[in-house]
Amino acid sequence: MKIITDDLRGEEIRRLLEEHLEDMYATTPAASVHALDLEALRQPDITFWTIWKESSLAGCIALKELDKHHGEIKSMRTPRQLRGQGAARLLLQHLVDEARRRKYARLSLETGSAAFFEPARTLYASFGFEYGAPFATYVEDPNSVFMTRLID
Repeated sequence: MKIITDDLRGEEIRRLLEEHLEDMYATTPAASVHALDLEALRQPDITFWTIWKESSLAGCIALKELDKHHGEIKSMRTPRQLRGQGAARLLLQHLVDEARRRKYARLSLETGSAAFFEPARTLYASFGFEYGAPFATYVEDPNSVFMTRLID
């Protein structure tokens, strides 16, 4: 599989992000959905990567710089039909390596509290992310779980 920095202009990524938003709104009350659309992901403080298995899009992940020491994981997604093939693990390792290269002290993320999000929470925990309090502009929400990992 190959990871590239993506400009968010391809049809494949547009479709994957639409699938992502559809799932978020189907599993979480609208006021608690923090997923970003294409325009919101095209901000200068966000770096976006895709992973490809031959010519098929196998997933995406984004890193938002909150400040020079703190990054946030955004828009981690693998297509439904390609789950369980290791793309998410490779993307997450790539993002952690990039955070280390940028000399961030920590990475944080917000994900859902519903059972739908359990595989994601398990993956994050396997990378050393621990449950914690809201960060940045987030507030306590029974539909959200907050996780953070210190970068060594």
